[in-house]
Amino acid sequence: MKAIKLFERASRTYSDSSSFSKLLVVFTVSGGGLLAYADANSTSPIAPPEIKKKRVVVLGTGWAGTSFLKQLDNPSYDVQVISPRNYFAFTPLLPSVTVGTVEPRSIVEPIRNIVKKKNVDVHYWEAECFKIDSQSKKVHCRSNQNIDGKGKEEFVVDYDYLVIAMGARPNTFNTPGVVEHCNFLKEVEDAQKIRRSVIDAFEKASLPSLSDEERQKMLHFVVVGGGPTGVEFAAELHDFVKEDLVKLYPAAGKYVKITLLEAADHILTMFDKRITEFAEDKFKRDGIDVKLGSMVIKVSDKEISTKARVNGQVATMPYGMVVWSTGIGTDPVVKDFMKQVGQETRRVLATDEWLRVEGTDSIYALGDSGKLTVKELQEVVDDICERYPQVDLYLKTKKLRNIADLLKDDSKSSVEISIEELKAALKEVDAQVKNLPATAQVAAQQGAYLAKCFNRMEEAEKNPEGPLRFRGEGRHRFRPFRYKHFGQFAPLGGEQTAAQLPGDWVSIGHSTQWLWYSVYASKLVSWRTRSLVVTDWVKRFIFGRDSSSI
Repeated sequence: MKAIKLFERASRTYSDSSSFSKLLVVFTVSGGGLLAYADANSTSPIAPPEIKKKRVVVLGTGWAGTSFLKQLDNPSYDVQVISPRNYFAFTPLLPSVTVGTVEPRSIVEPIRNIVKKKNVDVHYWEAECFKIDSQSKKVHCRSNQNIDGKGKEEFVVDYDYLVIAMGARPNTFNTPGVVEHCNFLKEVEDAQKIRRSVIDAFEKASLPSLSDEERQKMLHFVVVGGGPTGVEFAAELHDFVKEDLVKLYPAAGKYVKITLLEAADHILTMFDKRITEFAEDKFKRDGIDVKLGSMVIKVSDKEISTKARVNGQVATMPYGMVVWSTGIGTDPVVKDFMKQVGQETRRVLATDEWLRVEGTDSIYALGDSGKLTVKELQEVVDDICERYPQVDLYLKTKKLRNIADLLKDDSKSSVEISIEELKAALKEVDAQVKNLPATAQVAAQQGAYLAKCFNRMEEAEKNPEGPLRFRGEGRHRFRPFRYKHFGQFAPLGGEQTAAQLPGDWVSIGHSTQWLWYSVYASKLVSWRTRSLVVTDWVKRFIFGRDSSSI
């Protein structure tokens, strides 16, 4: 009993003493063993509080959004992806999908497959953003799925950072009848619809009850827009008809006509003149009717009306199918957002050189003095070339060594110029400034650049980058985004492709087609899609294109 009371007293003393409670009591017992005693309520090291992750909301799973997600590897973010489509589509191959050269599922990769192996918390919601509230940092979304017959659920997502990568919509220029009667080529569903329409047109034209005039109308395919997408689709359609469909529909083959309408003086105006001339000559040889300087003014269910830019003459022509490919316009949700940030007068959403939306940050200035020396101005221009690469490109294109050459003044650097003289000198440069092309190449580079910024956000706060004049002031956390042009392709049909690559290198012909195959296969998002697309190409070479309308 005494031993028990002694133990209870010692235990009570140990529990009441805060100092004793922090010690580990170890003493020897019989047999040389060790006994350790510790109070369960003793004070233990406090775990550091969990740091709340910054929430990044990404709107869209196109080239920009997917590139951002692939490159983001900083686990300190909680990423919410919102998009009405749960996959990434390799859009440069959409013209091939329209004619069965490539199957639609071969060019898509589920977005969950892309992000599942990352160490970043990424959650995807199949929904469409219909409103961005920049004041309260919220995005309002509507689910794509009907919930228990109650309609599509609406929900709100808060964000710390918002990445708008929703893409754009086709630009109709408010032309009457375009939305109601034309096909677009922006999504996989568009390509599938065009494919069915082409096959259905041949099936209908094969019916015995139709007149020759009706067959001609039904098999007249009109492509509006002489850019890369319109030209490639016209070429793919021509190959499909000549290599596959005329063998299956011999009676209908002689009625087929493909017309390409372009409002400018040439097609492929963004390419080298040599490519433009070759493409126009090849289309002429292939029997594709290229009408230059023809602006579409109206589309009805039976006819398409054009106006000649030279003399204003209006003409109409019957058609069986129209594919509209004249560029892109701003999404209505983005337009509404632009009003919130003071950009309602702009055509597209403006960002600074770090891809941040203008209207939400401070405005920087380069001083307010009336005069600068040429030497001082050269330092400023060096910064401008860092932030605006088109100025540096302009100087190199014109073979100008420095700002003194731009000012057409061989005097020494001590010469002073006024602000008005500076404005006049830079006016020609400003006239050359254009928006970056709305291509997959640009979007992918922007997404990768933005992901790198997010990956090293904390580090860059401590060690700013940017132009040398501003780094010490901490005003520029990252170097500006600089687009690197790796060239562009224009498939022209007949296993011939034109390529304009850096260094003013132009390549046209069958060998360039194989380069096109190699580059596109390497750019596909996964080994799964690469194997599927290459298999589709091989099947096309062996068996031809599939002409079923499913």
